[in-house]
Amino acid sequence: MSLVTKQYQSISYISGPLLFVEGARDLAYGAIVNIHMAEGDVRGGQVIEVSEKNAVIQVFEETAGLDLARTSVSLREDVARIACSRDMIGRRFSGLGDPIDGLPPIIPEKRLPIIGTPINPVARQRPQEFIQTGISSIDGLNTLVRGQKLPIFSGAGLPHNEIAAQIARQAKVLGGGEEFSVVFSAMGITQREAAYFIEQFEATGALARSVVFLNLADDPAIERLMTPRMALTTAEFLAFDLDMQVLVILTDMTNYCEALREIGAAREEIPGRRGYPGYMYTDLAMIYERAGRVLGRKGSITQLPILTMPDDDITHPIPDLTGYITEGQIVLSRALHRNGVYPPINPLPSLSRLMNDGIGPNRTRADHANVKDQLFASYANGVDLRRLVAIIGEEALTDRDRLYLKFAEEFERDFLGQGETDRTIEETLAMGWKLLSGFPRGELKRVKQDHMDKYYGEQMEKIWEDKTTRI
Repeated sequence: MSLVTKQYQSISYISGPLLFVEGARDLAYGAIVNIHMAEGDVRGGQVIEVSEKNAVIQVFEETAGLDLARTSVSLREDVARIACSRDMIGRRFSGLGDPIDGLPPIIPEKRLPIIGTPINPVARQRPQEFIQTGISSIDGLNTLVRGQKLPIFSGAGLPHNEIAAQIARQAKVLGGGEEFSVVFSAMGITQREAAYFIEQFEATGALARSVVFLNLADDPAIERLMTPRMALTTAEFLAFDLDMQVLVILTDMTNYCEALREIGAAREEIPGRRGYPGYMYTDLAMIYERAGRVLGRKGSITQLPILTMPDDDITHPIPDLTGYITEGQIVLSRALHRNGVYPPINPLPSLSRLMNDGIGPNRTRADHANVKDQLFASYANGVDLRRLVAIIGEEALTDRDRLYLKFAEEFERDFLGQGETDRTIEETLAMGWKLLSGFPRGELKRVKQDHMDKYYGEQMEKIWEDKTTRI
């Protein structure tokens, strides 16, 4: 920590949460400062811009009551840092990294800058190991792989918070001997949502392996921008210093981007698409690209960002830019949610670009890829037939068509709609084969014969042999 006695008293004006200090050119971008009020109170802030004329400081608390003539600024730390230690596991922190669980402050093993250290592309190792979330629509159809960044695209009113909490308590790496931890970062959430997350973590025992950062909706916007960086710096310490497998859940990235837009407006920046800063792509990339694996290191960082799409618009700048940077997306469906399916994950627009690297023999099971392809194709066929029924009626369908319609209904009810059950990958694949065994063998064109011989339900085959109707 760098303590400096010099104080700057040339505050020219205040704009919302920003202070403009003249002649403070030796303050560095990202520096943490103390703001001394006339009454003796001290508030915190961060330097977010330095020019020949002004240093712009984002105040962590409110700016109400600040007297320009009697307020001064002093440097607290050359750059924002967080105290990192193994003892952070099982603890709750604010968006600024301060403990909020009533326990003593962390005794740091290291104090690390929250901006992080970029991973050299040459040193990156390709993600290849499977992470089991316990949710069939992710594990079976859009598999999460260690070191991947796989966002969840949600909408207002959809149960993304419940899914985030479920993944946080169920996620695990298969095999023994590897430590696994979850770093959970919530940005701009309400008091009710914060109480829900805390209750879920404490009641299920997930807190014992988690580090939780909570930024509330009434907290300062600058804190919202620091929260994911605090979480990711902690994750980097756990992964690359302590050799742990770390899953980072970031919710809600839409609130983060709104804070970015708010601060951009206060700085009177020229807006880009829909009022968001033109550098939002770069800013998001600086967060998402901190996921990965490093050659020679045992640990890994896997990211699961969650964002709510305004008006369910997947072309909105936030999901649009996120999709460019990340390796796929998990899309929640309002139609499935209305039909009582939980989790309402729609596999058709969802995608995990690294799935094929993380499944198969010695990772999940040899038949995984074939089962995924067949389930996806059969469900897509059933959904298409639903649209056809709306036009021509069900009476015009063949027996084969009715079979796919029935499959789509059972697939949504039994495979997608698992509720809060924690399914192993074996249980997920078994459920897939149970549904596929409702088809005659000739319909399963995407499954290898040896897998069919091993897993196809023989009792279903006998039923089909006794049928007199030709399908």
